[in-house]
Parts: sequence; C-alpha cells; structure tokens
Amino acid sequence: MERMRELVSLLNRASEAYYAKDEEMISNFEYDKLYDELTALETELGVTLADSPTVRVGYEAVEELPKERHETPMLSLAKTKSREELRDWLNGRKALLSWKLDGLTIVLTYAGGTLQKAVTRGNGEVGEVITNNARVFRNIPLSIPYQGELILRGEAVITYSGFEKINREIEDAGAKYKNPRNLCSGSVRQLDNRITAQRSVYFYAFSLVRADVDFHNSRSEQFDFLKKQGFDVVEHRLVDPENILNNISYFEEKIQTYDVPSDGLVLTYEDMAYGASLGRTAKFPRDSIAFKWADELRETTLLQMEWSASRTGLINPVAIFEPVELEGTTVSRASVHNISIVRGLKLGIGDRITVYKANMIIPQIAENLTKSDSLEIPDTCPVCGQPTRISQVNDVQSLYCDNPGCDAKKIKSFTLLVSRNALNVDGLSESTLEKFLARGFLHEFADLFRLERFQEEITQMEGFGEKSYQNLMESLEKARKTTLPRLLYGLGIENVGVANAKMLCRHFQYDLQALKEASEEELAEIDGVGEVIARSIYAYFHEEKAREQLENLLRELEIEKEVQESAATLAGMSFVITGSLIHFENRDAMKEEIEKRGGKVTGSVTGKTVCLINNDTASSSSKNRKAKELGIPILSEEAFMEEYLK
Repeated sequence: MERMRELVSLLNRASEAYYAKDEEMISNFEYDKLYDELTALETELGVTLADSPTVRVGYEAVEELPKERHETPMLSLAKTKSREELRDWLNGRKALLSWKLDGLTIVLTYAGGTLQKAVTRGNGEVGEVITNNARVFRNIPLSIPYQGELILRGEAVITYSGFEKINREIEDAGAKYKNPRNLCSGSVRQLDNRITAQRSVYFYAFSLVRADVDFHNSRSEQFDFLKKQGFDVVEHRLVDPENILNNISYFEEKIQTYDVPSDGLVLTYEDMAYGASLGRTAKFPRDSIAFKWADELRETTLLQMEWSASRTGLINPVAIFEPVELEGTTVSRASVHNISIVRGLKLGIGDRITVYKANMIIPQIAENLTKSDSLEIPDTCPVCGQPTRISQVNDVQSLYCDNPGCDAKKIKSFTLLVSRNALNVDGLSESTLEKFLARGFLHEFADLFRLERFQEEITQMEGFGEKSYQNLMESLEKARKTTLPRLLYGLGIENVGVANAKMLCRHFQYDLQALKEASEEELAEIDGVGEVIARSIYAYFHEEKAREQLENLLRELEIEKEVQESAATLAGMSFVITGSLIHFENRDAMKEEIEKRGGKVTGSVTGKTVCLINNDTASSSSKNRKAKELGIPILSEEAFMEEYLK
C-alpha cells in the first residue's frame, strides 16, 4: 500500500511537470514501467485511489445538493481541557488517543467494493449528499477489496500548506479565505466538483460504522482493517492511565508543525463492547470524549490599529500589540476582521488585551481587559484620504473606501490584472506598478499596453535598463493574446474568482456581450452564483467608467475563442472514456478534444451518457455492464472518432 501511494504521487508529479511545465522528470520508458507496476498493485490489493493516474474521475455539476437523513444521529462529544480528567475518564482501561481534525465530517458508504455514497454530517440528523465531490478528494479509494457493505466516518480537510497556496493566488487581501476549515466546508459542498478537485481536499477515517467483519472487540483492529482498504486513518495511539499524559505531550509537540488542521484530541475506548454498554446521553456518546487544547494566553498592550485597504475598497483592521511569545513564536499583530468585532471587544489604544493562537496557529485577540471602547473608526481612507463608510451585511459591519481613484485600489487592481491567473505579465511586480502609477504612466488598464510612450523614462528608472524594458514589452505583447475567463478574473469584480470566471464564461458560451447585458435576476439563478455575486457582476457592468475602461482594454487585447460555434458539434452530449487508448496519448487528450467541441466527459455511465468509449468493447468491466444495462452504445476509439470527430 505504501509503494502504491509512492507511485501515485510520483506519476502525478511527473505528469504535471510534463504537461503543465514542459519538463521531463522521468523518461517515457520509466513512466510506463512505473505505471504498469501501479496497475499491478491496484489489481493485487483491490484498491484504486481517487488521484491515481490509472483513473480519471469525471466532473459533473448538479443543480442542488440533495438532503439525506442519517441512519443513526451523529452526536457531538463531551469535552474537557484537563489532562487529569482525561486520565480519570479511562477508569483503568485502554483507549485510542487520536487527532480531532478540524474540517467537515463525512459519512462514506461502499458496496460491492465501490464508493456508493458520501454524505456530510449536516446538523447531525440530516446531511447533504456530496458523492460527486468525494470522488475527487485526493486520497479516497474509489474501489476497495472488501465487497460487503462498509460504512465509515471521517474528516474532510484542507492542509495549512494547501490553504496558504490557494490564498497566495488571491491578490486581494479582502477576498482571501479566513481559515482552512471554512475553505474546506465550501469546497466539499460545491455544486460543480471541478472546483472541489482544484482545492486538494483530503479524507481521514476516524470511525467504522458498519462492516460484517469480526474485529475481536478491538477498535485498533477496525483501524487496521480500514488501512488495508486503502484509507488514510487519523494518527492514533493505544494509551492507558500510565502513559496517556506522555502521549498527550507527543501530540502537543507534533501539532506545532502538523500540516493538517486539528483543534484537539479524541479518546475512545479500545474495548468496543464496553464502550457500547455505556450508552449515550441526549447529546453525547459515552464511549468517547474530546480533549481541547487549553489556549496559551498572553497579556499585552494594544499599541495601534492598522487599517489595511484592498482593491475592493474593504479596509481591514489589524491589531498591533507589544510582542509576546505564543506557542514558541513571537507574535505582535492579529487580524480583527471587521468593525463588528472591533466594537464587540470594546477596543482602545493602550488597552490591556489577552491574545492566543486559534488551533495553536492563527493569532487572535481573546479578551479586552480594559474595555475602554475608545478606538476611533477612521472616517477617511488611510491611503487616499477620501471619506469611508460602514456597510452592514448579515449583521456584520465592515469599513469601505468608495473612492474609485484610491491608489490602494489602483495598485491592487493592476496587480491582479497582470497576475498569473489573469493576463500573466512577467516582470510587473506590485512595487514596479506602484512606481509606474506614481509617475503617471498608468491611469486605466489599457495604459499597460501603451507603456512604450514612456520608454526613455522607464529605462532610466532604478532597477530598469534597456534589457529589462525590452523583456517587459515582450511580456506585454504576449499577454495581449488571452482568454475570456482570464480577462474576467483579472477585472477584479468583487467575489469573482478564477473558478467563478470560468463557470460564468461557460454559462454564457464565451459571449462577453451576453454576460454584460444579463439582469441581476438572471445572474443570481446560475448555479454557484447567487444574489451576492450577481449583485457584484451587475454593478460592475453597469458602472459607466468601468464599462468605458473595459472597452478601451478590449481594443488592446485579442480574445481567443474557447469554443467556436461552428465547431460545437458535441454541445449537450455526455461521454465516458475507459481503458487504454491508441490514437490519443491519454484520456485527458481525448477529453480535451471532446470539450473543444462543446461536449463533456464524466466518470460514470448514466442514462444521459451518449456512448461509452472503450477499445475493449467485449470487456465485462463494470462500466461496460452498466452501459449494456442502460442500452448505451459501447464504441471503440476508432468508431467514436469516425462517428463524432469527423
């Protein structure tokens, strides 16, 4: 199993290097050899992981997430912050001590060795069905050796490093995600699992609900069984009253560098029959208890409140306080997020406050001991000096600058437009853009492509010369040719990220005029948009200055057509690809060709599937059997090309 995971990781990295970066990590011969080894291991173990290069899970969008009632309620756990209380709770018995992960609890159901269903915890009684999304989690096995019904629970999480990577790609500070748990919750509950796939969600099993297997009354054996099925399980240790405190210290030390968000530990009796005999209260099961880390609090003095402006106009309060040591690091600042929190804490400069690290990671203000409530909310923007306003959305008050000419907005807006996911202009850092703006070279987006007017001034700037100038001009010339999703994202419309930009372009069939003329109601009805995003889009395209600047920018750009209307011969058609290919290099290449013509490729055969593409048309594989049951044609690669790719 360990070797299989190594191969999956290595082959995926090699593919990314080859296709995305035009680099060859390993030779084709070596790749094929490792691929064959992985295929053999998957056959031997009966396990196929969701991110294995031997499978490609189809993307599919749904109109809504259906609700489903859990067979048994998913209760919360009783909690304690006392280590001694945890030791006493053991009552002289052995138990498993494991991470309490901070993500979204998911229930998985397998039957016949394949994943059948995934449901969120929801309110404990009723959850949402997210099976399509679970299929694109990074480490969930799509097939397992056990053929009976298997139901288990686990935590879907996004690692801190994954969270930081996603936030780094978001230029606007106000649009960044607040913490990994919120990002994970939104990612798991997407209507389009393409977005889920981009977020690198992981699943860690923590409880087996049902399997017709004799576990010899041992919780440890259940975990071992789940490992053999291909699941990553939460790290756990068998403890007793003698060693539990040392093991708590082990986890406490490890959490300092642990990449998976955790907000404590869970203790569960090893003897399953004993645990079950204890029953439960109305709220908690009696066989488990949660241990929450006692927050390390430090008292300090609030020195100032820094107000940080973003390109959307949102001005974020950041508390600056006398440095203190927290969880092994020196901390001197913490985000206060919005005006509501500032007022709730009754902050004032010079107040004595206590600070801590949420989940031992993120600095936060715990309490204001002075409560002077004397902090003045700035009535002018710290960057441009123009009036600010306080806006309330869903009971949360935030501070905004409405000046469209604010330098903070301009710098951040230009930075976003030239970023990698937008026009992708090399050589234009935020500091360089700031210098260009200060010298009056840039007033609107189109001015980026008119910088040759200032050749003499630019070549004489510090850090610039003739060579740097020429490189910049070449980058800008290359950036003129772009796609509509990149442009739409780069415009910096509030709440429109990379994924939303792509989704909007697909919905309007890459017709910018249709998007610009869409009503607020029409936009709000699009899956994944909703009223808030619809309002942002509508407002942007109906603001006269924004429309004028967009038209000026469009004159400088060449927008590539994503799908030519004349070539959209497969529009509305859904296909499934399985098995090895001859004419196409791999399944992704064939999928790209189908999508170019307006079709889509999914991972499972349904009544909506036009045909199953499989060179082994006589195979008795599950996809072939399903296609035959539904009367779906099974075509070889050549037959498909002849009929659909003429």
